[in-house]
Amino acid sequence: MNIDKFKHEHVAILSAIDQLRTLARSGVAAQAQAIAEQVVAMSGLVKLHLAVEQRVLYPAVQACGVARVARLGRQYETEMQGIAGDYLAFAGRWNTAVRLAQEPDAFRSEANLVLHALYQRMRREETELYPAVEAI
Repeated sequence: MNIDKFKHEHVAILSAIDQLRTLARSGVAAQAQAIAEQVVAMSGLVKLHLAVEQRVLYPAVQACGVARVARLGRQYETEMQGIAGDYLAFAGRWNTAVRLAQEPDAFRSEANLVLHALYQRMRREETELYPAVEAI
């Protein structure tokens, strides 16, 4: 299975996270409109990536015929449900400039938790899941 598309999507998502961090460092209230727009744009990338993983990657990995890799695919799919839910809730809360301007500290706190979890997950996929898939 060719997973280059997934890797390219990770690069795009990580770039979007970096752009969001840059904006937040300039001041959440001062950059509220730009941050809200970035959250919306990033959500499109993340949702597309999650949908393709769910429809294509996980079923293919679980049906690969290599027990260890299939188990890994199931584990990753199960774990992603929680991470995806947390991210989607975050994106739904922080996609308006008004809310960002009113609660900049809450945004920073939640962004640090949710985006760090998303970042860590993508790194694990790149170092554990993707190499296992490429090896079969």
